[in-house]
Amino acid sequence: MFIFLIALTTSLVLTFAVVVFSSRGMLRGHDNRFDQPQKIHERSVPRIGGLAIFFALVVVAGIAGFRGGTADAWIPAILVACAVPAFLAGSVHDFTDRLTPRGRLFATAASALLAYSALGTSLSRTGVPGLDWVASMTIGAVGFAVLAVVGIAHAVNIIDGLNGLAAMCVVIMLAAIAYVAFEVGDTLIASMSLAIIGAVLGFFVWNYPAGIIFLGDGGAYVLGFLVAEVALLLLLRNNQVSPLFALLVCIYPVFETLFSAYRRFWLRGSAPSLPDGIHLHSLVYKRLIGWAIGGRSADELVRRNSMASPYLWVLCSASVAPAVLFWDQPLLLGLFIVLFGTTYILLYQRIVRFKSPRWLRLGRRSTTPGTLPDDNPST
Repeated sequence: MFIFLIALTTSLVLTFAVVVFSSRGMLRGHDNRFDQPQKIHERSVPRIGGLAIFFALVVVAGIAGFRGGTADAWIPAILVACAVPAFLAGSVHDFTDRLTPRGRLFATAASALLAYSALGTSLSRTGVPGLDWVASMTIGAVGFAVLAVVGIAHAVNIIDGLNGLAAMCVVIMLAAIAYVAFEVGDTLIASMSLAIIGAVLGFFVWNYPAGIIFLGDGGAYVLGFLVAEVALLLLLRNNQVSPLFALLVCIYPVFETLFSAYRRFWLRGSAPSLPDGIHLHSLVYKRLIGWAIGGRSADELVRRNSMASPYLWVLCSASVAPAVLFWDQPLLLGLFIVLFGTTYILLYQRIVRFKSPRWLRLGRRSTTPGTLPDDNPST
């Protein structure tokens, strides 16, 4: 709990400092490109909240290492050091807008390889018949680990489209990992998870609901990297935990990413990396909340934004809850993964075709096609 409080307090103070320095022009990295399809705000906002989170974790990892005095106590510091390439790549994009998605993914892969070299975080078991044979070989185990880390880091960045969405989902996912770590007696992984939760919550206070600072790619990539690596460490140190537990915990951002790539490439014929405004969280914002608060003023957009995020927190929690209950039962975990994917697709289809359940909608007006950007029932 001490580490959690230190992380929370440090992040709270550092995030406030970033907000103040940014408002005085001492820090750049503002999100002021309002013409992009996924943008839903009308004010220039600093998108470098990842700076505060990362340096809060540097402080906490150093304290944990010096207080512990053992080799294991320095694992958090080693992991934070391994995260540097992913953090730097995302931050460079936040400040310059010039680093491609491919460059950020390569940097995150470099972080994953550093973590393997320093901590041995590979994925030698998958819980999927056939893939376990590949994972039993070193190259397969390392390859799966790099793919998992890069995929989850990119997935967290994908869902970072509403105030508090990515941050709270990361908190929910890490809380599940911390719980299972406590269940199996792994206090190191539990403490690491709680420390990251504290750092995220310190940022969250300033990000939600007012949205006075954004997470940015630096924050999203480093948090996705850490979630993936902490999950890998939990699996590596505790054979009784099913690998499908980690997948189910992260299934919302992962499935959002896979479905977005499918939607863009197969249905729209565009590049999978091309941004658009019809992610599930975008549709919730536009169609479930938009008719309750339909104005275009900056204050109204912020209000709509903050009201949309809890819908997705519930969706994320809906996958995390069974993961926590059945963390050592691969068959049930696999069934819930399939159930989540099916539910997501059905929900997306209902919303995109203007047939969302009435109890989900806020507002007094009924929606009609063609009234919002990217409204296309055939997508």
